[in-house]
Amino acid sequence: MTRRPAPPLPPPKARRHLRETAALTQTQLASRVGVTPGTVRAWESGRTTPRGRKREAYAKLLKTLADEETARRTTRPPHAHPESTPETDPAPTPETAPAPNSGSESAPARKPLPPEPGPAPESGPESGPKSTLEPAPEPEPGPEPVPEARPAPVALTPAQAFDALYEFGAPALVRQTYLLTGRREQAREAVERAFQTAWEHWPEVARDRDPVGWVRATAYEYALSPWQRLRPRHRHPEPPPADPGDRTLLNTLLRLPPRHRRTLVLYDGVGLDLPETAAETEASTPTAANRLLRAREAVAGRLPALADPQVLHRRLAELASNERLGAARPHAVRGDGERRARFWTRAAIAFTAALIGTTALTVRTAPTHYEPPVSPGQAVRGVPPRVAQGSLSDEELELRHKLRDQLQHGPERLSPRLE
Repeated sequence: MTRRPAPPLPPPKARRHLRETAALTQTQLASRVGVTPGTVRAWESGRTTPRGRKREAYAKLLKTLADEETARRTTRPPHAHPESTPETDPAPTPETAPAPNSGSESAPARKPLPPEPGPAPESGPESGPKSTLEPAPEPEPGPEPVPEARPAPVALTPAQAFDALYEFGAPALVRQTYLLTGRREQAREAVERAFQTAWEHWPEVARDRDPVGWVRATAYEYALSPWQRLRPRHRHPEPPPADPGDRTLLNTLLRLPPRHRRTLVLYDGVGLDLPETAAETEASTPTAANRLLRAREAVAGRLPALADPQVLHRRLAELASNERLGAARPHAVRGDGERRARFWTRAAIAFTAALIGTTALTVRTAPTHYEPPVSPGQAVRGVPPRVAQGSLSDEELELRHKLRDQLQHGPERLSPRLE
């Protein structure tokens, strides 16, 4: 019996977007699927993937939410009255068209004008008196407005799109990373490495709903990596900020644990909400809230004036803005990333070729059969040494000749003969 293939699921961020578009909480969605809210949170953050019947139910629910969102986008309610859409000017009608001799022709008519009284009865030799109950002649509608021609959007190349993203997000990301590390050069390098990684995975980053968030998470991971402490540059401290208040605030931030510091910078510095902060730090929402409260308590314990979150947000922005933190040009970052990718590719190819050559040489020169080694000789105690045979005496020589010349008693020795 063959197994059915697992139904496909959208990316984690798309799952969360569908739930938020449908105005559903994680608890409500969890009750509809039959799981706990923590499981839904893990599915939306990408830490786990549903399987089996839960995956089928989750995929079916997401498909329903996607269909509803598509239907809402395609279905638009008809405008019953020109006043229902104040953003666009309605087409002129006989009731709303301005009079031809009015002085305010350029002013748009937002509301229908009140009906004018019918014209007075006219008398002439060719026509008799007209009744006041006869409707007034409808004025001819004015010319329809011609919509302005808008230029077609120009498609950007990947390099142009990357450069635009870099120029938009790099300066702010360098300042934010400086709050995490307290080192100017390390913050700049972390942001450049993050953008180089984004350029290597550009198809994925270009389709992401928040490309700046993708780069920010990568930069924070690189900046807070424990391997940074092993670098020689980390042993030499950088000059602190000139302002004493900024110096005290930066030292207070650096004393926080890295996870608490990152949560505080994302929530009070960048301005993300709690679920987004939890998703970017790969933690649950209660855990992120607990880290945020502990970080605020630590900062307020040393700087009581920053107990108010609004004041803390303003001071973090001032601390990041007071430092002169520059960033390289986008084409230089792209070039460095491409050179680094080429270097590591060539290094991997060279290592693989060396490994293949070493293996081939080993196979060529290795023995084909086993030869046991000869053990070295050892002296054995208790055995008399072997004595070599000396020269024979005259009697021994005579006896030897006698034995060789004469036959001894016993059966004669047979010698082959030809018959």
